[in-house]
Amino acid sequence: MQNLKQLSFLSESSKKLNVRQFNIIRSPKQNGTARDDSKPYLVELGIEIINKPQPIQFLRNSDERVHRWSPYVQGFSAEFVQRTIANYEQDYHSPVIFDPFAGSGTVLVQSKLNNCEVYGVELNPLLHIIAKTKIKTWQINPDRLLNVSNNLPHNGEYKAPEFLKSEQHFKPAVLKNLEKIKSGIDQFNPTSDEEQGIKDLMLVAFSSILIDCSNLKRSPCLGYTKNKSVKDDAPYIFFAKKIREIFSDLKFLQNDFKNLDSKSEVYLANSKEFQHKNFYDLAITSPPYMNGLDYVMNYKIEMGWLGFAEDHKQLKKVKDDMVVCDNVSKGLIQKFHNENQRYTNDWLEEIKFNIKKNIEERGSYRRADMPDIVHKYFDDLYIIMKNVASAINHGGRFILVVGDSLIADVYVPTDLLLARIGKELGLTIEKIEKARNRRSGQIRSYKLRESIVTLRKE
Repeated sequence: MQNLKQLSFLSESSKKLNVRQFNIIRSPKQNGTARDDSKPYLVELGIEIINKPQPIQFLRNSDERVHRWSPYVQGFSAEFVQRTIANYEQDYHSPVIFDPFAGSGTVLVQSKLNNCEVYGVELNPLLHIIAKTKIKTWQINPDRLLNVSNNLPHNGEYKAPEFLKSEQHFKPAVLKNLEKIKSGIDQFNPTSDEEQGIKDLMLVAFSSILIDCSNLKRSPCLGYTKNKSVKDDAPYIFFAKKIREIFSDLKFLQNDFKNLDSKSEVYLANSKEFQHKNFYDLAITSPPYMNGLDYVMNYKIEMGWLGFAEDHKQLKKVKDDMVVCDNVSKGLIQKFHNENQRYTNDWLEEIKFNIKKNIEERGSYRRADMPDIVHKYFDDLYIIMKNVASAINHGGRFILVVGDSLIADVYVPTDLLLARIGKELGLTIEKIEKARNRRSGQIRSYKLRESIVTLRKE
């Protein structure tokens, strides 16, 4: 009788709800947990997940020297990287460190602060210049930076990128002042390595204030926000504040660090194709999550204003080269679907089958090709992990921070799948730690997790 009442209630409710809302209400994953759904995978791997709550999000970097030069919502914390380096100081006296997804440079900066030799690869040109500037400008004269930035000309004719909706992104007076600052930076023509470093620092500072000056917010996806008040002179105030932060950090580094030029490099490249010239003791990274976040469109404002994209076609090119998200072109996924050489395993095939079945039963989903998107995500990561694993020293470790997913009511244990891939590549699963709980974007009552996967090369 109770079941009949529930069905009657759902039937009546469905008349007032859209398809997505109805699917959420009837989802068998309501109030479910990744812990329960992980059990069969853990049994097969023969391991357990260690519950070890710890802060790993980038937000904690907002007050950290150098890290704070540019915000990056999707990054992880400098504190986590520091703790990881410290945990293995007995194993590696002078570790060589690598990050295949360098992002805004958290691993690079923290490694350099520990006087470790460090290398990184980043595909997004905006993030690459941010990361490079964060590790290559420590010897810049801070007084010179302050003097140049305080005396930028305001008579240039730079115009906001035409392919972006700049008039909607910014108030008219704010937009005009941003154009004046960018024009002044553009008119500074470097004649030495130090002057190029000064220009790069000003560009990083400028890129970091664009969203603060806009009618937008990033939390974590980029979107418009109501009731945000931005003063006309905000660009000048925010830019000056960011330059002062960089000035203060350079003073600190030059007074407190003896080795400002320890070996550090970040390459603008694709980690799937990168040719390693070094061997590493620690690979520390956080790959893109399979959570629907478009890592390129989320930074299109900064990419456009700094000249790294002149139209949406160039943005799409960067996105198509990255580890796949669910906002890539259907043509790219169709091409992958037709490829013969693809990584797979029985877990992945069962997950794909269940996603396809659930989408067909629903009759509507944001991407009907989601099974192939999931497949390509793990194929991309397999290629990168294989490439990195080949460059890790014996006794070295590959440490990945990653979150799992719930897609069309199918649980995707990303951490365990990556651990299995590592095992297939000849690495040992040393441990998997649950750092924190997360919520599914589709079924808010479903508890996901964010994990730290540690693989060791014996």
